[in-house]
Amino acid sequence: MTRADPRGADAERRRRRAVARLCAVQALFQMEASGQTVEAVVDEFETHRFGAVYDEVAMAEADPELFRRLVADAVNLQARIDQMTDRALVARWPIDRIDPTLRALFRAAGAELVAGAAPPKVVISEFVDVAKAFFPDGRESKFVNGVLDAMAREARPEAF
Repeated sequence: MTRADPRGADAERRRRRAVARLCAVQALFQMEASGQTVEAVVDEFETHRFGAVYDEVAMAEADPELFRRLVADAVNLQARIDQMTDRALVARWPIDRIDPTLRALFRAAGAELVAGAAPPKVVISEFVDVAKAFFPDGRESKFVNGVLDAMAREARPEAF
């Protein structure tokens, strides 16, 4: 009888959570661009994107609970998150003037900072990785790190 590797299970859980964060940013971007509802976008991702196969390449599975929570919280708490993001933007640009992918990222990360249980440093690190996935050659990941740090300090000052 072989024993399951608990580290393997933890690694898989972390991977699925990372994919959920990436998908939440994509879903929020899609909602803004197309005007779709939360329900329609969440259903599309869960039915057609998680684990789908495109050109013989399987898409990663996401943690559906975290995905749904991030999207719903980002929408329900959007005014609060956008105000927090506006205060954190160093260049004092209002959130509606920044790249829509970054706006979606800040909303998903803000939802997890405001309503999630993960430590702020973990949230920041995970969403910096998401920024690197969307902007592999740019400086956006450093920008995201700075903005999320300021947002985290506002949302959860006790963690710092």
